[in-house]
Amino acid sequence: MNQPTTSTHEPSLLAAIDLGSNSFHIVIAKLVQGELQPIDLLSEKVQLAAGLDEDRILSAEAIQRGLECMERFAQRVRDIPEQQIRIVATNALREAVNSDDFIIEAEKIMGCSIEIIAGIEEARLIYLGVSHTLAGDNDRRLVIDIGGGSTEFIIGERFEPLELASLEMGCVSFNNRYFPNGCITEKNFQLAVFGALRELLNIKRTYRQRRWDDCVGSSGTIKAVRNACITLGYSTDKISASALQKLKQKILSYNHVDEIEIEGLKEERRAVFPAGIAILSAAFESLGIKEIRFSDGALREGLLYDMTGRLRHEDIRERSINAMMTRYRVDQAQAMRLEQTALIALTQVREDWNLDNNEYHNMLSWAARCCETGLTIARSQYHKHSAYLLLNSDLSGFTKRQQIQLAAIVQGHRRKFPSSTFEQLLPREAKHFSRLTILLRLAFVLNRSRSRERLPSFHLTAADNTISLSFPDNWLNHQPLTQADLEQEAGYLANAGYTLKFK
Repeated sequence: MNQPTTSTHEPSLLAAIDLGSNSFHIVIAKLVQGELQPIDLLSEKVQLAAGLDEDRILSAEAIQRGLECMERFAQRVRDIPEQQIRIVATNALREAVNSDDFIIEAEKIMGCSIEIIAGIEEARLIYLGVSHTLAGDNDRRLVIDIGGGSTEFIIGERFEPLELASLEMGCVSFNNRYFPNGCITEKNFQLAVFGALRELLNIKRTYRQRRWDDCVGSSGTIKAVRNACITLGYSTDKISASALQKLKQKILSYNHVDEIEIEGLKEERRAVFPAGIAILSAAFESLGIKEIRFSDGALREGLLYDMTGRLRHEDIRERSINAMMTRYRVDQAQAMRLEQTALIALTQVREDWNLDNNEYHNMLSWAARCCETGLTIARSQYHKHSAYLLLNSDLSGFTKRQQIQLAAIVQGHRRKFPSSTFEQLLPREAKHFSRLTILLRLAFVLNRSRSRERLPSFHLTAADNTISLSFPDNWLNHQPLTQADLEQEAGYLANAGYTLKFK
């Protein structure tokens, strides 16, 4: 009888890191036959939001706490390929005016990029993480995630979010505002509730009209509230409105957070516990919630599933770009011509210009398809209108930084080369995205006639700031307009420090 053979091929490892306002989390998972199997989870209370002052400057102490945590996380992901690691930062680093002081150093430690995601994108990822941990029912659900600096509210069905909101209230920020020095009084608790109710006015009407069948909470605050209610005998599983009210009265029986004694409540959670209860109480009151259950899924799990989708070429960003093209009635045929030409050019220079990362391929592809969206607004300077739309639209799957990068490529795809735009990118990004823009500019010149005829094969080489473009014998001699456009393009690029040669 043959013994079963064991494959020596290890399943791919994926790592998702969530740099929250209260805690940093990392989850490592195996991808086995398309299924995710979490194998390790680490969490540290860093409390970045506690280090934000009134001018939104992140303190040196908070930055140091964060970097020390990143050093520990870096050791855990040392053997995982960069493209299989995704790191996102949320509200505290969205708010901090000096977020780059942390991001630049943290990226050096981790050896990969860190994305600061918008609140709406955070909400989408949270919903994705929660949805994958729940039974596959068809009920409409409300998902609530109370973080350190913001709280996300999502209504959705199965894996599809229908309403997304991120409100500026979190257990750390509310703790600093309403419970100074850890003092607990009925007055400051009620002020915290009123503060949350004011924020909830932004979504109250829409969310009540949408309705839902099930309410689900995720992350540390709601988990701590649920566990406290069970420990104190107020509930057996879900957090009911009456259980939450009893927990509120229990907390108000203390004068200071240091006095709180609830079995299982960790010391670092105790400090922000009253603020979290106040926010959840306001959500119950404003949205008419009767009970809420807890889900282990959260932002980090959403990151893993989003990354898995990208590896399977099921990238939500593709849907966002296609939706944008439809919304602004982009000429699909011309968009395809620009995309194909730009990507052929990229293939020929990717090694010389160090553009091997697949994300550069994606960004160039998306920019090519969206560079004419601004024509819907006006023909004159439409490239600037296109850039504005990319910069200011809610594009699911894209971080703000990625939208800035896309907008820079699109704004620079014609006319004067906007060197100052690229100077606003991070130094390590500026050169790469300038070069992607040059490839799109060349594609634009070669497809200006919008002809259905295929372009001849061309050869492109690049060495530092010199680009050489050649065509089959005599082809360019029979294309006087293209030749004139290339001569003009050579002038534009010369002003930006690049040399374009063609024949």
